Amino acid sequence: MGRAAHVPAVHRHHRGTAPVTNDATATDHRPLILVTVGTDHHPFDRLIDWADAYAADHPDIRVLVQYGRSRVPEAAEGTDFLGPARLRELMREAAAVVTHGGPATVTEARRAGRLPITVARDPELGEHVDDHQLRFVSRLDSARLVRSCCSHQQLAATLDKALDQPEDFHIDSAGEDGATGAALHAGRIIDLLTATAPEQPPLPVPDAEAADWPDVTVVIPTRDRPELLRRTLRAVVEQDYPGRITSLVVYDHDDPDETLAVYGGERPVRVLVNTSTPGLAGARNTGILAARTELVAFCDDDDCWLPGKLRSQVAVLRAEPETEVVCCGIRVVYDRTEAPRVLDRTAVTFADLLRSRLTELHPSTFLIRRDALVNGCGPVSETIPGSYGEDYELLLRLAKRAPIRNIPEEGVRVLWHRRSHFSGRWQTISTALRWLLAQYPEFRLVRRGFARVAGQIAFAEAAAGRRGASLEWALTTLRAHPAEARAYLALAVTGGLPAGLVLRTLHRRGRGL
Repeated sequence: MGRAAHVPAVHRHHRGTAPVTNDATATDHRPLILVTVGTDHHPFDRLIDWADAYAADHPDIRVLVQYGRSRVPEAAEGTDFLGPARLRELMREAAAVVTHGGPATVTEARRAGRLPITVARDPELGEHVDDHQLRFVSRLDSARLVRSCCSHQQLAATLDKALDQPEDFHIDSAGEDGATGAALHAGRIIDLLTATAPEQPPLPVPDAEAADWPDVTVVIPTRDRPELLRRTLRAVVEQDYPGRITSLVVYDHDDPDETLAVYGGERPVRVLVNTSTPGLAGARNTGILAARTELVAFCDDDDCWLPGKLRSQVAVLRAEPETEVVCCGIRVVYDRTEAPRVLDRTAVTFADLLRSRLTELHPSTFLIRRDALVNGCGPVSETIPGSYGEDYELLLRLAKRAPIRNIPEEGVRVLWHRRSHFSGRWQTISTALRWLLAQYPEFRLVRRGFARVAGQIAFAEAAAGRRGASLEWALTTLRAHPAEARAYLALAVTGGLPAGLVLRTLHRRGRGL
């Protein structure tokens, strides 16, 4: 051939439809090398160049390339579009299959009975991927599940060996469920970690003349804060929103105040008692299940919505049926200081949330499609110890399904004070954060994010007086990310610095731990 024939990709998910050159595959009986670069939106021109060079040096070999968004191989031929079954057929036919570092492609090659010859994208060369793909391929190579190549010369030598000793590159795909299942799971993780949010799409502008604004239910869990609760309810009543807003006040560990109930009108209030697991998560779920509207919002009983908050969020959900949750910015109020916390982006991915908690995405800003909670990712987790971080965990699950939309404007005044529910519950905080790391092993692939959570655990253990555990977690934090400040704060607290002083200093600046 002299050059690699191309197998371009339909621009869908990389397990989707792939085209292939019929003439080159139906009548050409030369040994076949299939190179799968992936069909995502990110180029891998380095592997294309290597395939072209090998094809030029071996005219007696067919080299077909599935090239996705990479550059078109030299002397590309006309194509017909065929489905993934044809791609798997080509894998079974090929003398050797070269894959990029995507676990799903590696899995497909192994299922086709071929030992993948794998080239991972390298972020140091400007290729779109974090270093977790390099580490993933390295682990597979160590386990002899792939043959990894990191240079053109190594790839050429490995391909020569595959042609000379094909039995070394053919595997029995029977009994591969465990390995392939693990690889598929890893593939889903890498897809999530490398996914990019839409390029900060503009937010729709609320249409003041629009009719049929949907009804919204706001769930307000409460416990022994009657004055603050009444202020929260007033802020809901004062919303500049054309539709109906029903407030569900859910009492947890407290006797309900039926005098708050308001019947009829555009701002009714219902009073409920938590019928789920005691705690914040159960109270939220009681409200979610009791809601009868398409949209459900959260608000804590010590926070206040600003007048235009709900209208701007509903406008996003009306314009974007695929969006399930919308957040907005907050203004943190602590003692006599106020600090804005506004996230300067309009879309947030799962990978973003692993890297940072993004405190700006406060639960009192959440507006969610109820169906996503009831029939989608599930309601608020009631298994988290003490319900600590239940809002963050819910965001992680929602973000796995689709990017979270954010309005980069203040929409809620958030009160931080010494009576906050988790103030001083250090052992509960530590236990809940360790639960989070166990539930989301993806944190191990994002060192900065893992170090952030580990540093919080170290600080909580120090504040609880558990010096040994704190030192252990602080060292774990520093090994993952030496610049993580929480580890140093934890060490300072173990040395005698009052944890309360650290928190008060952070809170005055609108920051949390």
